[in-house]
Amino acid sequence: MKIKNLHKWEITPKEAVILQKTLADNIIQCEFDKKIQTVAGVDCAFSKDKKNVIACIIVLSADNFQIIEAAYSVLPVTFPYIPGLLSFRESPACLAAAEKLKTTPDTIIVDGQGTAHPRRFGIACHLGVFFDIPTIGCAKSRLLGEFNTPLGRKGSSSPLMDKGEIIGSVLRTRDNVKPVFVSVGHKCRLEDAERIVLQCCGKYRLPEPSRLAHQTVSRLKSTIKD
Repeated sequence: MKIKNLHKWEITPKEAVILQKTLADNIIQCEFDKKIQTVAGVDCAFSKDKKNVIACIIVLSADNFQIIEAAYSVLPVTFPYIPGLLSFRESPACLAAAEKLKTTPDTIIVDGQGTAHPRRFGIACHLGVFFDIPTIGCAKSRLLGEFNTPLGRKGSSSPLMDKGEIIGSVLRTRDNVKPVFVSVGHKCRLEDAERIVLQCCGKYRLPEPSRLAHQTVSRLKSTIKD
């Protein structure tokens, strides 16, 4: 899979904030109505000593969720933990894993925020501009924003708002199960992101690509020596 080379990673937190604000202008929100054939999930975990980050990307058939290809990477952590700058800790390993893929998926679901971020540039946006394909943020928890709880049935949603702006949606992926937080990463609209996340959800709360990627990094984490 081809990855753009947009910037270096050896930067300070202050420089990272400036970079986020700059790159946020490159996020494209456009219609993505293509029938997807392949969909990927990306997730990360840290080693027990927090010195390494493990990233996994899994490509599935969108029709039956059969695994087409998977890749992972383990890299040293080189950026401090700072809320809002998580992508600078995790993205290098995600990109290194994605570069190993022979398949370029039609879309990628990232376990994290997209535009639902203080600077509208979460990890799904960051990875999206490197991947340059439709990318979706699907997080298990909220980073910021206010919302009304959606109805209990699958497919119900409510807008996630920040300062009068819709930055994402709170989406129920199973009846009476905690919702997920969906937002645009790159090259799609929020309604497209919701549709794809729902399409990729079976009997679990998380979309299948994200769930399988999470399972894989969890297994890998147990094998990484501190």
